Amino acid sequence: MLDPIRYPIGLFKPVAHLSASDRKLVIAQMPEITTKLGSLLARCSPQLLDIPYRDNGWTVKQIVHHMADNDMNSYLRFKRALTEDKPMANSYREDLFAEQSDYMRIAVEDSLLLLKLLHKRFHLLLERLTAAQFQRTLVTSLLGEITLDVALQRFVWHGQHHTAQIENFLLSKSL
Repeated sequence: MLDPIRYPIGLFKPVAHLSASDRKLVIAQMPEITTKLGSLLARCSPQLLDIPYRDNGWTVKQIVHHMADNDMNSYLRFKRALTEDKPMANSYREDLFAEQSDYMRIAVEDSLLLLKLLHKRFHLLLERLTAAQFQRTLVTSLLGEITLDVALQRFVWHGQHHTAQIENFLLSKSL
């Protein structure tokens, strides 16, 4: 059974072939992620940032920093898939990244700013890509070969997934 605290919006389920209008709708969701995240973080006291959102889970601070790391990685994977033939997408140990000292020392506002700027740049790239470019592929150890259409959907799902975790955590604290 799926854990609703860990997966508040469910598991990632891609649409194999997006229409141009569906793709635009997915791209249009990108700015909403950082807007909502900023609104949620504005409701967090410094103490809440250091509380895990679930038992054995990351803190709000770790989630936000992870989102920045993940989205930088995703952006670079996308660019590589646009410029290389079926590149292997690098994976990384998210759990070990979250234990590094920068996650504890840097303000969540810095990672939020990084996300806003990165999403702006990513959005500018995406809105000019052709349908053929969205069919280019990259290879991941988890998903195998995927199109950029699927990578885009996963990117947006990932941001919404972690934002929902933070939102549900704050609701559980009656904030």
